[in-house]
Amino acid sequence: MTFVDTHSHLYRESYPDNLEEVVQRAVAAGVDKMILGCVNQDTPAQIQEAVALFPQNMYALVGLHPEDTKEDWEAQLESLKNHLDDKQVVGIGEIGLDYYWDRTYEEQQKEVFFRQLCWARDLGLPLSLHIRSAYPDAIAILKQFRPGELSGVMHCFSGGTQEAEWAVNHNFAIGVGGTVTFKNSKVQDIVAHVGLENIVLETDAPYLAPVPHRGKPNESAYIPFIAQKVADIFQVSLQTVADVTTENAYRIFTKLTR
Repeated sequence: MTFVDTHSHLYRESYPDNLEEVVQRAVAAGVDKMILGCVNQDTPAQIQEAVALFPQNMYALVGLHPEDTKEDWEAQLESLKNHLDDKQVVGIGEIGLDYYWDRTYEEQQKEVFFRQLCWARDLGLPLSLHIRSAYPDAIAILKQFRPGELSGVMHCFSGGTQEAEWAVNHNFAIGVGGTVTFKNSKVQDIVAHVGLENIVLETDAPYLAPVPHRGKPNESAYIPFIAQKVADIFQVSLQTVADVTTENAYRIFTKLTR
């Protein structure tokens, strides 16, 4: 039984003392592939270190996170563009819009989002989208592209049924992480609504650890807890969830190697 963690931050900044052990635990738990989200121009070097340590397991995204979009956004994008051809890059992310904490750079976020969507379109790469308290604006920007030009994952999905339906009808899977295991989580309803064929598993490690590890640093090794909750929702076996979500991940991230 194998899994793909389609979004994590397994690099030295997050795990300064035990990165190797964290990844080894993930592999032992059956999490064979881990895709590492990028947040700013300093992230690629950390991702490269992780990939060098575990070249058969680690894959990279390139992107400027909306919360890291500040006055220097143009320089950040120029720096990140230099990493689009790096070894093991399988997508653009995590990118998007986030108005939850601060809307100071709202217009800059929109411009940065659009430019990186163009990278994905031009390079034929899938996206890992971070959208929080900004779904109307994000979808409006996504609609500027022709059908079929963009695809990927709505990472850490926090929208409603309407946004989920739009996503799956426009080549985006729903990224399901530890929040699905939380009591009374609305994500459970979204998962049930869109169907197993439209979800992928993720941790966002070291954030959002699932029950029974909630409140502690997350790890890719906890993917089976997330998968078991999904299995419970659909009343299928853990093996079925592993098989379907893994195939979904390979279908979206076509540069993953088996």
